[in-house]
Amino acid sequence: MKNFISNIKTAVIATIDSNNNPFSSYAPYIYDNNHFYIYISNIATHAKNIQANPNASLFFIEDESKTENLFARKRISLQCKSSIIQRDAERFEEVFALYNEKFDTSMVEMLKKMKDFNLFELEVKAGEATFGFGEAYLIGGENMNELVARTGGSGHHGGNK
Repeated sequence: MKNFISNIKTAVIATIDSNNNPFSSYAPYIYDNNHFYIYISNIATHAKNIQANPNASLFFIEDESKTENLFARKRISLQCKSSIIQRDAERFEEVFALYNEKFDTSMVEMLKKMKDFNLFELEVKAGEATFGFGEAYLIGGENMNELVARTGGSGHHGGNK
């Protein structure tokens, strides 16, 4: 999983609003210590949703221009539980050091000063990965970061069950 996401700088974020309607957006992310981190504005719909309902999904997908087949793009979908990392927490500074390594430092430092933003930690609870036709995995392992072969199901053979 880590190898696949290492070349993707932003994650698609799916949240649920107060009427149980899905909402998708995106944010640059950090992956560290088996957790994902996103820094988003409280004004943004996805931030309001995630504060009201801590369940969220992160989605990573292969670039369209680099895929061999648009019907079988490599992708990972993760179901997560989110929580806010307080600004005065040591972890807040640790994650921002990682943001500075991965992204433009001047932009990161400017955003860090914005008090209407929160840093969210997303812990993976479940997930799926697809790397082509018939190459579907569950996300598992002790740290929820390993590809686990799916068992049972009929796969993508187009036949009747």
